[in-house]
Amino acid sequence: MKRITYLWFVTLLCLTGGVSASPFEEGVAKYKNADYVGAINAWRLASATGNARAQLNLGVMYAKGQGVAQDYAEAFKWSRLAAAQGNADAQSNLGVMYAKGQGVAQDYAEAFKWSRLAAAQGNADAQYSLGVMYDRGQGVAQDYAEAFKWYRLAAEQGDADAQYSLGVMYDEGQGVTQNHVRAYTWWSLSAASGQTNAKRVRELAAKNMTSQQILEAQKMIRECQHKKLQACT
Repeated sequence: MKRITYLWFVTLLCLTGGVSASPFEEGVAKYKNADYVGAINAWRLASATGNARAQLNLGVMYAKGQGVAQDYAEAFKWSRLAAAQGNADAQSNLGVMYAKGQGVAQDYAEAFKWSRLAAAQGNADAQYSLGVMYDRGQGVAQDYAEAFKWYRLAAEQGDADAQYSLGVMYDEGQGVTQNHVRAYTWWSLSAASGQTNAKRVRELAAKNMTSQQILEAQKMIRECQHKKLQACT
């Protein structure tokens, strides 16, 4: 029933923080106009001055093959430069690349290291990745309680896959006391966030629940949404 994946962070940073016109901003403008080659060139200039956001974006562009041939080795290179400056999104991406062996030899210990750094800064993708690694014992000893902890943190930020995985842990009683009502709740929230498997497993679970349990779950869903997913575990 588990669906465990690693996510690649693809949202380019477009906030300038009030800084005057710069190669980084020029790259943002060109990217918005679908001039990917122009964006690459502008971000190369910005990266040469140590701009971590530009380095992050170059890494993403190489990973996606936008404005340049897809090249995971180059994606890794630029992501590592940004990650070394403490950029949480780049750290998260670096964790993914180590986990998948993209542009670098697969190394779960390194994946765990970089994901943990990003997760400590509140990066939801990295929190989800940590949950996966604790769940599967990749780069760290398997620990369902820790997996639950990190899935929960990502789920409370709206990560649909983390919400799905949280439902699985409640359903199976892994890292937490088994609770089918809470499993149904998190699968419903995950489905509402667009996770493709959540609706199916929720409907399967409902067949083994009483009408009272489903009513309780529906109430919990409303409360979670009202509280913007905070403290609803």
